[in-house]
Amino acid sequence: MTWTTILIIVLGAILKFLMTPPSALVAWVLSKFALHPKLDSKDINVTFNGTQLTEGEKIKFNDYFNEALFLESQHIFPGNEKSFLNPETNIIPFVIKVKSRKKEMNFFVYCNDDNIDVVKQWKKKVACYSLSSEHLQKFTISNSISEKA
Repeated sequence: MTWTTILIIVLGAILKFLMTPPSALVAWVLSKFALHPKLDSKDINVTFNGTQLTEGEKIKFNDYFNEALFLESQHIFPGNEKSFLNPETNIIPFVIKVKSRKKEMNFFVYCNDDNIDVVKQWKKKVACYSLSSEHLQKFTISNSISEKA
């Protein structure tokens, strides 16, 4: 009789866990499929016009990137990937290279006056979306980088 009660309680707990998983587990699973992921400053390299940002600038840029608000996703039709990766514009993008474990992604961040366009490239896939962030639009780099450019 006691074994039956224990078995029913264990099966009930497992069933409850499967039907309503903890929010931390749900957040972790959703973060794996997020279009605009939160990046860790230890795993990234940020360059502007071929020059790497200093450690302090990289951390600040990463914080602004993580805090930016996602506006909308832009659809890319098959065959148009190259036009998004190399757009005909005079804006020099910030390039974020992410390398952590098995992940290798590149983000091209184009800061316009009204919004920020981000092109995400991983494996052979390309996605494009827009962000809103006053801090990223006003982000300036130190004089040491702009003098080299």
